[in-house]
Amino acid sequence: MPRRGFLSRLAAITAGFAHARPAFAQSLASGPLGARVIPSTGRRSPAIGTGGSGRLERERGQASPPKAMRRLLSLLLTACLPWQAEAATEAEALLVHGGYVMTMDPTLGDIDGGEVLIRDGRIVAVGRGLDAGDAHRIDARGQVVLPGFVDTHSHLYVTTMRGQFRNRDGQFFPVSSRLAAAMTPEDTRTAMQLGALELLQGGITTTADFFDNILTPAHGEAGVQALEASGIRAVMYYGGPDKTTRHPIDLAQLRALAERRGKDARVRIGLAWRLPRDRGDADNWAMRQREYDTARGLGLPIQVHVSGEPAPMFEALIQRDYLFPGLTVVHATDAGQERLQALERAGGGLALTPPSEQRVGYGLTRLDHFATVTRQGLGIDGNSLAGSADMFATLRLAALTWSGGARDERAPAPRALLELATRRGAEAVGLGDEVGTLAPGKRADLQVIDPAALNLGGFGGGDPAALLVYSARPDNVRTVLVDGRLVKRDGQPVGVDAADLLERARRSARDLLDRSRSSP
Repeated sequence: MPRRGFLSRLAAITAGFAHARPAFAQSLASGPLGARVIPSTGRRSPAIGTGGSGRLERERGQASPPKAMRRLLSLLLTACLPWQAEAATEAEALLVHGGYVMTMDPTLGDIDGGEVLIRDGRIVAVGRGLDAGDAHRIDARGQVVLPGFVDTHSHLYVTTMRGQFRNRDGQFFPVSSRLAAAMTPEDTRTAMQLGALELLQGGITTTADFFDNILTPAHGEAGVQALEASGIRAVMYYGGPDKTTRHPIDLAQLRALAERRGKDARVRIGLAWRLPRDRGDADNWAMRQREYDTARGLGLPIQVHVSGEPAPMFEALIQRDYLFPGLTVVHATDAGQERLQALERAGGGLALTPPSEQRVGYGLTRLDHFATVTRQGLGIDGNSLAGSADMFATLRLAALTWSGGARDERAPAPRALLELATRRGAEAVGLGDEVGTLAPGKRADLQVIDPAALNLGGFGGGDPAALLVYSARPDNVRTVLVDGRLVKRDGQPVGVDAADLLERARRSARDLLDRSRSSP
């Protein structure tokens, strides 16, 4: 329902209250909870409170309705949830102003007190004193504005397995395989939507989701629907649950989803490719070749794990001439320099996931080991395996592993680490022309981080890169935009009934455990 239709409907519902509360009725026309979103006038309009808050600004002198009225309005808004969900998908002209803008663009650099102007989901200008016309304003004064993080590799369907990987008492691979086999399409939808919402709340606006548990076409559809509903930008890499020939990929659905989504959709399709466990199995290689050829014919990106036995797996990719710019190798923790140089020559990408790689015992992820690969980025690799969807924690672990292993505090450069989570991550998964920097022409995916928190307190100014890498947390992310649409505002998700989603996730996780125990 468009905004105008919503207001008409809300006005009709509240007509009976208007004669008794004219001020309240007037506040309804101003927007939710008395917040009037005002156009830019070329001057800085004051925001409610002290300093910037990342909020859409309120008109000077606008009084909020009394507490009882606010409660009533909240109930009425809940009754009109279809509008709430759609409001989060309506892109409008926005001006993010007054913050310390880290564009992550080598040419534009940082802009203190900068502005980012957004129209139709794209950034149209970055700088100071921009002519914003009728754009609505987001006050970022005193805050840090930077591109949304790019999660270069994940498995969102394992989100509702959180806490079940107990190391000696329950290792990740056997436990996740047992639970995954019992997942219904609805379990999948719930887990992936919850996982994507968690990513967004931590400033991760793009995910490369390796969905290697598509048991039926309904599971594949559920995955796409979950990513769409969450508001995140994603490439859903379509794949089957194992490395044998027992569960071949449904190539017809892969093709249908790819053709339906298109290359410009916010949620796109790729191939989650698995190499044969038995590399001497000719039938398995023939099946993998059909998958690879189908993806290449459709122009789809491909991701493939190189882990566990990285040397022979990587060698198979090289010898069979599978490396190309649209392929991202995942993990490759122990890959030698000769093989990494082969990946670089082919123009391929590399996704590194330090928390999961170190948790399952692949070894220490030393970023300096991979310095010869240009297109590389960082990933979460499943919220439940990593512990949480926290790119800040991933950056921190990568930095500490590097400096500790090198015995040199100077080794990791905080800004270079942030580049891996933004610009270079986008380039690694083939999205560098669209996201990863705050530059004109790019999609408007950004986050606003508020340092007014105990864990960020005491920062006196200067380059905030080290502050973000070593001290920030997801709860410091105040505002998040994807395609110019607010998906997090004032520290809260927009257009999502988080309590309902959490309850569905709790039931799904419990039922999943019950079903997996009763499975033969």
